[in-house]
Amino acid sequence: MIGWKTVAIGDLVEPARTWNPSRSTENDVFDYIDLSAIDQNAKLIVGARELPCSQAPSRARQLVAKGDILVSTVRPNLNGVARVPEELDGVTASTGFCVLHPRPALLDSGYIFHWVKTPRFVADMVKKATGASYPAVSDRIVFESRLPLPPLAEQQRIAAVLDKADALRAKRRAALAKLDTLTQSIFLDLFGDPATNPTGWPRKTVGELASKFSDGPFGSNLKSSHYTENGVRVVRLQNIGVGEFVDDDKAYVSDLHYAKLKKHECRPGDVLVGTLGDPNLRACMQPEWLPVALNKADCVQLRPNERIANAPYICALLNHPATERMAQDLMLGQTRVRISMGRLRGFVVPVPPIALQREFARRVAAAEKLKSTHRASLTKLDALFGSLQHRGFRGEL
Repeated sequence: MIGWKTVAIGDLVEPARTWNPSRSTENDVFDYIDLSAIDQNAKLIVGARELPCSQAPSRARQLVAKGDILVSTVRPNLNGVARVPEELDGVTASTGFCVLHPRPALLDSGYIFHWVKTPRFVADMVKKATGASYPAVSDRIVFESRLPLPPLAEQQRIAAVLDKADALRAKRRAALAKLDTLTQSIFLDLFGDPATNPTGWPRKTVGELASKFSDGPFGSNLKSSHYTENGVRVVRLQNIGVGEFVDDDKAYVSDLHYAKLKKHECRPGDVLVGTLGDPNLRACMQPEWLPVALNKADCVQLRPNERIANAPYICALLNHPATERMAQDLMLGQTRVRISMGRLRGFVVPVPPIALQREFARRVAAAEKLKSTHRASLTKLDALFGSLQHRGFRGEL
């Protein structure tokens, strides 16, 4: 760092204005931003909503202005930060945010916005969070945290560089989001809505589409105490995304323990179905790079009967919003809603000709190839942004 002093954030911002909407006229309305309104990946406000003043939550207290920075103070949302855009000038924010209103002569809005996104700042807030159920930091802790402070012109220059790099990442994420919807569009174009089945495809149960249909081992057969540092991968609910195998939070069992549970073996191309979580019905394919795995309880393995159905069709069918709505009556439970393997096996769905399913698979493969290219590009852009971010706040940009 090139001689920049560090300054407490609280010395560089003005107090947020407050009001109490519940004391307003009963018929009045106001726009409200709570913690759920922040897209934590894009760092954008995406869910401001209009509420009657008579229904104002107790946390609706802070008035925000264009350029203010909202910093979530409650875990696990401590990386939930966003900058208030012009169209949301004057809205009300939850007291779950610490509102940073920069003093314009001292602090650039873009500079502080990029600072509170840094791993350094977020890690510091996580470390200082207290509380058992919902760890949080107070506004005081945010205000007392310090940041490197170059002259205002240099702050603006650093923010401009980071804005450009972040814009490239945003464009890549937007392209990926469009490609994510492409599969569903291709599905509807070829097969129609699975709920209404406008083409009148024959119907079969999900179990009839499979040459193997199996839940993972329950109870004492597979416990967390069986997990090892390496060995055979265990597919758990958190690994099953909507059309995507999530390669996080890895767990393994030893080859010896796997040998006892080999009937639950999963192979590349198997459809892995999550029957508990969000959403309650979701599916992905086991990737080619994972040659063998073991599914856990509530993670149903479906190996397609290729004469009747293929994995891309089954995945897209189970992930379709209309299919989830069709399956609502199959879901049981009060606190943890799930679909049992038996109910999923008997779930009746439309089954188009296998030749048409193969055409769908061909088109989806082309879209996935594009997505892979975009993901690789986004990974490089993320690394570039991280490097620029690190150098920028060290005065090396």
